[in-house]
Amino acid sequence: MKFSIYKEALNEAIQQVSKAVPSKTSIPILSGIKMDVNGAGLSLMASDTDISIQSFVPATVDGETIVRMERPGSVVVPAKFFVDIVRKLPENEVHVDVSELFLISIQSGPIDIQLAGLDPEEFPQLPLLGEDRKFTIQSAVLKEMIQLVSFAVSTSEAAPVLTGVNWTLEDQVLKFAATDRHRLACVERAIDCPEELRFHNVVVPGKNLNELNKILPDQSELIDIVIADNQALFRAGNVLFYSRLLEGTYPDISKIIPGTYKAETIFDTIRLEAAIDRAYLLSREEKTNIVRLTMTDNDREVEISSSSSELGRVTERLSAESISGEPMKISFNSKYMLDVLKVVEDEKIFIGFTGTMSPMVLRPAGDEGALYLILPYRTLN
Repeated sequence: MKFSIYKEALNEAIQQVSKAVPSKTSIPILSGIKMDVNGAGLSLMASDTDISIQSFVPATVDGETIVRMERPGSVVVPAKFFVDIVRKLPENEVHVDVSELFLISIQSGPIDIQLAGLDPEEFPQLPLLGEDRKFTIQSAVLKEMIQLVSFAVSTSEAAPVLTGVNWTLEDQVLKFAATDRHRLACVERAIDCPEELRFHNVVVPGKNLNELNKILPDQSELIDIVIADNQALFRAGNVLFYSRLLEGTYPDISKIIPGTYKAETIFDTIRLEAAIDRAYLLSREEKTNIVRLTMTDNDREVEISSSSSELGRVTERLSAESISGEPMKISFNSKYMLDVLKVVEDEKIFIGFTGTMSPMVLRPAGDEGALYLILPYRTLN
């Protein structure tokens, strides 16, 4: 195996696949990045068995030679050192030569580095997926959907299926839902796909989606998605991202979403976030994050308050865009509320109340496809 490559192209591919290299592993081969070069270009792959990422650097781009192969072959290079050293190489061109015993020579300008590689035959193969459940989505839409729900996944392994985001596709509408039993986030978007394509209970680990989000292009490029029995494949240009799917049946969230409200309010999103954030500063000292929202005798104001047994109390009156329905007093986890307000980009946000001890529903005023539900706290006063 012998080839030359531009440092920038090699570094970009390494940064993409290195997100799949496990920080700790009992399987030595997984601590490396597999490189495979042939006449078409250079392929890099990393895997932690939960996710696998492959990035391909084509030999030529727009007529310019990026990879010059002299001898095809494969090797697994130690990821930890390789990621750092390539970024710090002094010259724009990198020369890689691998001997029969997997001794890797990396040259760039005056630098000559010798690394002990590993046998690529021991590296796990990428899964082969049938593409009968395949659709395409704009990168910007997929990134937005991940951002709008991923914060609500559970971090507890007591119910593994809740550590993922539940995907549903029906009638050309893709829906994501995430819950940790205390809050719920869901978003749906219409997509262009075959009318007959549909699936339910496809649960992708939340942490895998967050890693995917880091390598998805910001531009509105098209992303191919393939859903198989236990794997999902995301194809973004020259990058393949494989994620395992979680086993188990995701709870039916439709049964807990209220259809009517006892009280309804609309707030300026930024002003509400700022008020909740100020109250959170005191509530976090109690390690409860409890903040109370009380409708006042003024039909356009609510009172937001929190307290600390050591520090004191904060109370703020906040003007609402509109308030209707019964007077309401409700305590909730301010951190959960802030998580929602930080991802909502609409200027106005609707909050529907179903009772003092019943879930409250948040919706961006200009986005009927997004919904958030937060369970209240029972307090002594």
